Amino acid sequence: MAERGKFIVFEGTDGSGKSTQMKMAGKFLRGRGIPCVLTHEPTDSPFGALLRSCLTGRVETDERAIAALFAADRLDHISNTVNGIVKTLEAGVSVLCDRFYLSSFAYNGGFVPLEWVIELNRPAMELIRPDLTVFLDVPPEESMRRVSRRGETERYETAEKQRAIRDNYYRLFERFGEREHLVVVRSEEEKEKTQANVRKAVLALFGGQA
Repeated sequence: MAERGKFIVFEGTDGSGKSTQMKMAGKFLRGRGIPCVLTHEPTDSPFGALLRSCLTGRVETDERAIAALFAADRLDHISNTVNGIVKTLEAGVSVLCDRFYLSSFAYNGGFVPLEWVIELNRPAMELIRPDLTVFLDVPPEESMRRVSRRGETERYETAEKQRAIRDNYYRLFERFGEREHLVVVRSEEEKEKTQANVRKAVLALFGGQA
């Protein structure tokens, strides 16, 4: 029976470089013979498609509905029998995920009662917790500068909201950080410099053998 894969989550505000750093880390692991898959939330499922429509403003809805959709999308992401996170890990394949439940707490929990959002996500937390959470930290001003390069902004992409979300993350780290096996990495403009620090954390997770 294959050894269980590792579950690594990348968190951060918008423009923090999560997707880029996750892809680089995946390439790093594969280059060392460690099988892994990359995934993200919102997912590509019907839940995720509806969420993206809400986040871009194509569908108008309440913040509570968005929080509930994220929780539903996450549960399906974890437990679906085709390519769910649990199924993949049990097959001996590591999973690198762009956002997980801490994102819901930091984003949705800033606009609706945090404890309610936590309860929505408690089933997900009971099913699986990350072996490593990498938080890519970037000042709110830099976050918005990077986001502006894309041209189109989404629901939470204002300087005021990004500042509040970053503050929320740090409050969450005080509450959940130890259980989430958290590592904070400064997101530098120079991607390779950031990646070097990400790899240190990943190497430690694999016992320095990756």
